[in-house]
Amino acid sequence: MNDGSGFMHNEKTVAELEKDLRYISAIVKQKGRELLADYTITPPQFIGLQWLFEEGDMTIGELSNKMFLACSTTTDLIDRMEKKELVERVKDPKDRRVVRIHLLKKGEIIINEVIKKRQEYLHAVLGDFSEQDVTALKESLAKLHQEMKKE
Repeated sequence: MNDGSGFMHNEKTVAELEKDLRYISAIVKQKGRELLADYTITPPQFIGLQWLFEEGDMTIGELSNKMFLACSTTTDLIDRMEKKELVERVKDPKDRRVVRIHLLKKGEIIINEVIKKRQEYLHAVLGDFSEQDVTALKESLAKLHQEMKKE
């Protein structure tokens, strides 16, 4: 595999990296589900809340695209979150025909609490890592993320 500079990466190393990333992803997903058990929201609702928290108000279509869901599925998701007073539908002040989904305080509190618990978990896992190792890992993952966003 060419890194753009003409250097070929070792296929075995790349295969092991893919496997490690897959396993890490599964553990993060499972840990996230365990943390959500304390709350009355489902994993898809949490993902929706997280997008609204990070990106701000958006339409159902925009949120559907971010979550890779059909608009009808996202509409049902928003209906349930609205009943729980986590989000609300608001008319766009610039175009009254456009409805945006707005994160309410209760939803924001849940997001903040769950993210804090996730960070505490990661902090504990990284306990035996040196500061340099953590910084190098963060920089490598940030670079990998940037490259993936280009695709």
